[in-house]
Amino acid sequence: MLCQEDYHMIIHLHRQGIYQKDIAKRVGCCERTVRRVLQQGGSPPSKSRKPKPSKLDPYKPTIDRLLQEDVWNAVVIFREIVALGYDGSTSLLRAYITPKRPLRKTKATVRFETPPGKQLQHDWGEIETLIAGQVKKIYFSVNTLGYSRRFYFWATECMDAEHTLESLILSFQWFGGIPQEVLVDNQKALVLAHSPGGHVRFNPRFLDMASHYDFMPKACRPRRPQTKGKDERMVGYIKHHFFQRYRQFDSLDHLNQQAQQWLQTEADQRIHGTYKAPVMERFHQEQTALIPLPMQRYDTSYRESRLVNWDGYIDVSGNRYSVPDSEVGKQVIIRISLDGELRIYDGENHQLLTRHLLQPIQQGWQTQADHHRALWAQCTVEQRSLAIYQEVIDEPLPTI
Repeated sequence: MLCQEDYHMIIHLHRQGIYQKDIAKRVGCCERTVRRVLQQGGSPPSKSRKPKPSKLDPYKPTIDRLLQEDVWNAVVIFREIVALGYDGSTSLLRAYITPKRPLRKTKATVRFETPPGKQLQHDWGEIETLIAGQVKKIYFSVNTLGYSRRFYFWATECMDAEHTLESLILSFQWFGGIPQEVLVDNQKALVLAHSPGGHVRFNPRFLDMASHYDFMPKACRPRRPQTKGKDERMVGYIKHHFFQRYRQFDSLDHLNQQAQQWLQTEADQRIHGTYKAPVMERFHQEQTALIPLPMQRYDTSYRESRLVNWDGYIDVSGNRYSVPDSEVGKQVIIRISLDGELRIYDGENHQLLTRHLLQPIQQGWQTQADHHRALWAQCTVEQRSLAIYQEVIDEPLPTI
């Protein structure tokens, strides 16, 4: 049965012009399956399955602790958990340990070098610095090309999925092209799970973006930071160079402006220690191997759905925003860009209905006058005769 990543690989290889029979061999399926995937244009909606409980589940923390202490003998581990009350078989234990054996510590690590345009490594760092006179913790993404070691970094206040995807797009634009594959860490924004057989389940939005930019997503093995050592090194380089030279900023935008200037004047001009050559010199060799940028930029906005209330408003981030009265009682799709623009789309045809700028609750409800004209036209004011009030006034007061 094909997984989401298999569907993505089939489409990716087809775009490169590889024959369907060769794609079938690469993926491990029949040629008819490849044709069906290409005809339907992607993967069917995934169905989540709840994992079955196992007798081994209560003892997995103990097993993981022993493996971290470099105890890999299944017999020894079996005796340890039996003493704690485990009454299952050794085969169940061995099935759990075997996929983890590649993670066993080795005495030496050989650096893996990639050809031009092959790989980009992504990682996040964090640091406290002065912004507008106050000490704030900020996060910065680092995206490094494997061949030339040229990198791009971008600072923000959050490292969720939307900001992670935005950081990758900014790096593609900085380099003027896209690598064949992007190697990421195991943050939940991008990687949802690793299966025992080595299979990786990626965030659907990350797969969608990978399809848009035509690169293959890759994930590091758990607890194996050496896999993306080039990018790990650049995180430290930024902390000990950029943030030592620049220690205070007027705003986050000012920080990123300084970062781009520093990248051009210093980071891009450095001599790489391994190759003893300027980074930009190697980048010029790599640039021609990068995939060209698509005509349309991928939309990294937050995506959610909302029900339009009877009064023609929706609730977003603690405040209320008007929607055309024709959508009252219907579901709409909202998209919030990273710069605070709220776009509201029709839930059926995905047509843009209106735009707002996000405002704090202190600014009050955000209303566009033409949204509720029909609702106001339906409102009527009840007319009463003043005689009823005259009767109340003329009525004598009761005696006590």
